[in-house]
Amino acid sequence: MAKNFVEEITWRGMLHDAMPGTEEHLLEEMTSAYVGIDPTADSLHIGHLVGVMMLRHFQLAGHKPYALVGGATGMIGDPSGKSNERNLLDEETLRHNQQALKEQLSRFLDFKSEEKNAAVLVNNYDWMKEFSFLEFIRDVGKHITVNYMMAKDSVKKRLSSEAKEGMSFTEFTYQLVQGYDFLHLFKTHNCTLQMGGSDQWGNITTGTEMIRRIGNGKGYALTCPLITKADGSKFGKTEGGNVWLDKERTSPYKFYQYWLNTSDEDAEKYIKIFTFLDKETIEALVKEHQEAPHLRLLQKKLAEEITTMVHSKEDLENAIQASAVLFGKSTADDLKKLDEQTFLDVFEGVAQAEISKEKFEEGVDMIAALAAETNFLASNGEARRALKANSVSVNKEKVKEGYRLTSEDLINGKYVILNKGKKNTYIIKAN
Repeated sequence: MAKNFVEEITWRGMLHDAMPGTEEHLLEEMTSAYVGIDPTADSLHIGHLVGVMMLRHFQLAGHKPYALVGGATGMIGDPSGKSNERNLLDEETLRHNQQALKEQLSRFLDFKSEEKNAAVLVNNYDWMKEFSFLEFIRDVGKHITVNYMMAKDSVKKRLSSEAKEGMSFTEFTYQLVQGYDFLHLFKTHNCTLQMGGSDQWGNITTGTEMIRRIGNGKGYALTCPLITKADGSKFGKTEGGNVWLDKERTSPYKFYQYWLNTSDEDAEKYIKIFTFLDKETIEALVKEHQEAPHLRLLQKKLAEEITTMVHSKEDLENAIQASAVLFGKSTADDLKKLDEQTFLDVFEGVAQAEISKEKFEEGVDMIAALAAETNFLASNGEARRALKANSVSVNKEKVKEGYRLTSEDLINGKYVILNKGKKNTYIIKAN
């Protein structure tokens, strides 16, 4: 074995609980483990990343990782921590989502390796779709008692909650379906370990119970903590919703900014979980950061590593350049390199006004652009004073009173950035 997997994830703060004997079992020989991923979207979000990183560490330790796309379980909905059931997906949507997820997972897991521990993607719909209801309750259901199922925290919480809708039979049986996945992978792929978030412990142990009762074997369970933020707000969420790995849903700039804006306390925790930097490197970074926290070295390193891993080096460089546009010294050329989506992300929330494209062809007088046409400044007099004081910039370059805005000034053929001083930014959109 290349590494002790349990030891590795323990120092990284990624171990919540493990069944007794798990570490010893993994040190005996190459084993297989799986993590279940919900395929309700065609992209992973950063809430999925801990499980994916665990699979990657598992592969780096010489073991064989399985990523299980829950096509069947995704059709049901998991009661753990959820108050409402999920929408059911059709098979075509599931297949599309599965393919998209595999492409994202291949940035972390090696599916193409010639080695025995190459990663494998499986979908539980492939084996569950053949089951009739009668077969399932005969071959699986009779081995697990209702008393056992009722004792699970996820079930107890839902039943004792004040929600009027209660818990459907469909959701109640979720743990049997997830448990059967583990039994199926144990029988067909000799998969002896299931990993997941700490809220999955009940479902995972139902699987180990099935392996014991039906498969006459031994299965193991290992969970990671649910990631939280120091300030109590939800990890992986912004005002706009989830932080996705798909750049069409969350641009690399916004993705980079999410990590860059983490608190010192969170950055120290996240750099162990979301990067593959070794212990010595991380300890040195933490020490350096503590000596000069204002430089935000930890946040920068975290954001760089994870943006490169999820996207690319080029996307990272673009994101850094885009950040400089808003906060640092940048030129009109830098602005013109931004693609439209990144431009809109960078200047999200900045006040805008629209001027017709025809006026740009004729040339827009600078005083009109600042006042009458846009109301950025209260009056022509204020506009004139700002220009005389040399505090007005067009696309980050200072201009004088006689300047006229033309089509040449348009970024992406559509936008002009006006600044008055360092802090006041305005956007003109040509329409």
